[in-house]
Amino acid sequence: MQIFMYLCTQISTAMEQTVTIYCKNTKEYVEVACGTSLRELYDSLGLTLPYPVLAARVNYKVQSLNFVLYKPKDVEFIDASSESGRRCYIRSLSMVTACAVHELWPGSDLRIEHPISNGFYCTLRDAEGQIIPMTEETVASLKQKMDQIVAEDRMIITEERQTKEVIELFGGRGAGETTLFETLGNPYCRYYRMWDYIDYYTGSLLPSTAYLNVYDVMLYQGNLLLRVPCKYNPNQLAPLCIEDKRYGIFQEYMGWNKLLHISNVGEFNRACKNQKSFEMIKLSEALHEKKVAQIADQIAHREGGTPRFVLISGPSSSGKTTFSKRLTIQLMVNGIRPVVISMDNYFVNREDTPRDENGQWDFEHFETLDLPLFRTHMQQLMDGETVSLPFYNFETGMREYRGDTLRLEQDTVVILEGLHALNPDLLPDVPREAMFKIYVSSLTTVNLDNHNWIPTVDVRLLRRIVRDYRYRGYSARETIARLDSVERGAKRWIAPFREEADAMFNSSLLFELAVLKRHAEPLLDEVPKYCDEYTTAHRLKKYLSYFESIPENEIPPTSFLREFVGGSSFRY
Repeated sequence: MQIFMYLCTQISTAMEQTVTIYCKNTKEYVEVACGTSLRELYDSLGLTLPYPVLAARVNYKVQSLNFVLYKPKDVEFIDASSESGRRCYIRSLSMVTACAVHELWPGSDLRIEHPISNGFYCTLRDAEGQIIPMTEETVASLKQKMDQIVAEDRMIITEERQTKEVIELFGGRGAGETTLFETLGNPYCRYYRMWDYIDYYTGSLLPSTAYLNVYDVMLYQGNLLLRVPCKYNPNQLAPLCIEDKRYGIFQEYMGWNKLLHISNVGEFNRACKNQKSFEMIKLSEALHEKKVAQIADQIAHREGGTPRFVLISGPSSSGKTTFSKRLTIQLMVNGIRPVVISMDNYFVNREDTPRDENGQWDFEHFETLDLPLFRTHMQQLMDGETVSLPFYNFETGMREYRGDTLRLEQDTVVILEGLHALNPDLLPDVPREAMFKIYVSSLTTVNLDNHNWIPTVDVRLLRRIVRDYRYRGYSARETIARLDSVERGAKRWIAPFREEADAMFNSSLLFELAVLKRHAEPLLDEVPKYCDEYTTAHRLKKYLSYFESIPENEIPPTSFLREFVGGSSFRY
């Protein structure tokens, strides 16, 4: 009894104490009672964000509005216009969708496969992991149930237990549901509860379902598309765009993963512990080589004759350069003489580079290219003339000429690799049949589990962090700081044209995060905990923590991964 009274006294004393909080939104310090939640703090400050508040960054880590303050903290409230707030929203929407599936069709489960068409492609699976076909009627029933859950304003509660207890809790949920817990090796696991439904997510969620006011579901490729708010206007759904070719690439690579019986990270880790990493590397690399060869065959045997130009585009760190080099070899096998021209050499001088709305140089802009010169040279090459090729000196920011010339022979194909290669305005006077367009990206095909995926932008960012440090001397913080600008460029100048590609190539490798882990973690550890970039660094480290690390000695020197971690037999 004395112990109980002592504890009550201590709790009462703590509640009477105050704690100093620095609000980054108001740039002011505020004193609040110990035990105040972020939601209560937000209400007391009278803040108004552009969109409804969803979460907060507490010492640069994203926390739920249910998070309770007991120590001095820096707090920044965020809404859906921020990337972190958007991720919280989508995770919470995923939980509502999964809960609706659970309540409508007990014994089945939602599997969120991958992003597509400005939404998320999902399948319903039975207890054995087999796909359950969807219809317009079942989709309508699902939407109705989701609306009901949102209207009921169900609280989303964070719980934590010993891992063995969590495995027991999730054990009856179907194939593969506990694999991630079993391979993590943590003594305790955190999960979420919404009434009697439990689920696991890698980051913070919203306080309750009432925060979800923009969403939809629709029938897509015989399964389900979960539609989410627009990134740039969260009050509206992201516009639907049909991406049949990109969908096909995802399905192809997921089919390849099934050859190794791997659909999530838990199964991947188990395979590594069973000494299967060598087999994964060999099969993944062989499938890549086969796909490159198939694309080369498409070019060589294209109806109407071999195209004169092969244009290759993709977002930053997608592996465009390595793809160009490997495609070159496969074209030579087909009796074609390829020559690679980097479009970067046609940049305007730095002083002529367009500027963005903030007055900064916009290196992603279409007019960063000297379009008149580029178009003139390509036309001259088609006419059989000899062209003096420019070289762009990135150190001086000036174009140079080093005596390199080019004249096309009858069996020569020009490979043009660059950010804007798919843009139809690049070569408006060249007939479409004279061009073969290829989109290259790194599309993640292995998820953490049924409801947690790894965004492709984060995989490419990890690649870039490792590469930039190794070859350019940039810190992880510097690379992360440039992410928004790079991704805005890709969104504006690549995404609208990728479905116009004649072929798509996914440079992602099943095992790559398990290899990047050893390279990236020390770099991410150097990002200070007091800067904006730490939010992203913390998230990336968490993704990597789920993977067993594997050695890279078995990775061939022509692998796409060698472009980033080193050891490539290609010259870059």
